[in-house]
Amino acid sequence: MRLDKYLKVSRLIKRRTLANDVADAGRVIVNGKPAKASYAVKSGDEIEITFGNKPVKVRVLSTEEPRGKDVARELYEVLPD
Repeated sequence: MRLDKYLKVSRLIKRRTLANDVADAGRVIVNGKPAKASYAVKSGDEIEITFGNKPVKVRVLSTEEPRGKDVARELYEVLPD
């Protein structure tokens, strides 16, 4: 799954166009390297998003498309700073 789509379906960022802009601006780091919106996300990847005041760091648990918004949080786990 593309990085921008993953950020949208996991509800880390509300809109895919915004996720695309944030990734292309270099504010999304995957496994320690800046990633473009077209990066293919895999289970186990660590994503750090600098968006707003505080960076958010998550580990990807699944890349399957969720069936509803209530299971979107099961796609990732938030890592401590």
